[in-house]
Amino acid sequence: MDYLSLAHYAWDRLADFRQRRRRYKLYTYGKQWSDIILDNNGRPCTEEEYIRRDGRYPMVNNLIRQMVKTVVGRFRNLTDDSSIYSGAMAGIANANTLRELDSRMLEEFLISGTAVQRVSHAGDGIDIDNVDIRRFFVNKFSDPRGRDINLAGMLHDMSFPEVARRFSGGSRTKAQELQMRFAASSAEASITLDNDGDHLDFYQPANNACCRVIELWTLDSHLDDVTGDNNDALNFNTSWHCRWLAPDGEVLDHYTSPYAHGSHPFAVKFYPLTDGEIHSFVEDVIDQQRSINRMVVLIDKILATSAKGVLLFPADQKPDNWDWDEICQRWAQCDGVIPIKSADRSLPTQVMMPATNNGAYQLLQLQMKLFDDISGVGDALLGRSTARGAEMLEGQVRNATIALADIFETFTSFIRARNTIALQT
Repeated sequence: MDYLSLAHYAWDRLADFRQRRRRYKLYTYGKQWSDIILDNNGRPCTEEEYIRRDGRYPMVNNLIRQMVKTVVGRFRNLTDDSSIYSGAMAGIANANTLRELDSRMLEEFLISGTAVQRVSHAGDGIDIDNVDIRRFFVNKFSDPRGRDINLAGMLHDMSFPEVARRFSGGSRTKAQELQMRFAASSAEASITLDNDGDHLDFYQPANNACCRVIELWTLDSHLDDVTGDNNDALNFNTSWHCRWLAPDGEVLDHYTSPYAHGSHPFAVKFYPLTDGEIHSFVEDVIDQQRSINRMVVLIDKILATSAKGVLLFPADQKPDNWDWDEICQRWAQCDGVIPIKSADRSLPTQVMMPATNNGAYQLLQLQMKLFDDISGVGDALLGRSTARGAEMLEGQVRNATIALADIFETFTSFIRARNTIALQT
């Protein structure tokens, strides 16, 4: 069986998800004009380039970041007295600073709809790490509990001393073979372009000084020998098996799951997995954020191009011994006096255009209200409530949290599953 092809297929199948996740991440952290569109000539360009060509400034009013921070902060508050970090997990939680690790994992969960952590041995203890979802791959599954996962793994970039330590078995000859194998990979990687964190290549490391190693876990089945009278009976045995692969497909190491739980070391939660699809919390408000940004840019353009105190001064009323600069200066003075030739003709007038009476502000307010309604993060959670009294405020916060109950409970179930894996590791 070509295990490298299996891993590559599983990783490649998530390419569309990684592209969508990158877009959601850019929106969350303020780069909200990076979508590719077609200009008036049909040529692709970013929205930022298009806006600037039109003489406007691509302003960003980032509500998504504040929304994510609010949800993460609320989660921290809800888990202060929770039992998920106490009892048998207390030592593991303290050693791995799980409160901080899980808060960052929740941020990833809100942005991409995925949460993955790796639980493994660390000497005499347990090591828990957040997995970079760009490096993770898994077979297509639809059970929210992940019980139909039969393949999982991730891409590692290791220094060569680390590769030699882990896969040479203490043999100098084996270490030299590994050096030659990965030297060839490094030579190919040196000509690889655009291989940063958001554009990873499956076979080449992001850092040319490192070696790409693929960790692959598969649920294998094999037929056991049957002893006794019934030699015609079938007895299938299934077990999780790990293989560490070089970019050329060479198996560097392999073993059956050494953990007490007998499974792979990954805690995995994809949301919501309707028909196996991933849809994140941030995805729901992308369109509202785009509309808000466009409204802000439109209002800024209207204000910039509208008349603001423009003086209409008839040329035939200009005094002969005054120049226009002197008239402008005198007009701006609170006690300025400008002589005119005759009152029978038109007098200077100042023009102020009511630029806000076009409905743009009302549309902006509507979009911001829709943003709060769709996200479920309203004034109460953001600390902008006008409620009087602690009980009324607490009631509003409690009611607002109901809209986020599914997100919190789903992520909490991920933490509990992770804790079970950790205690059984």
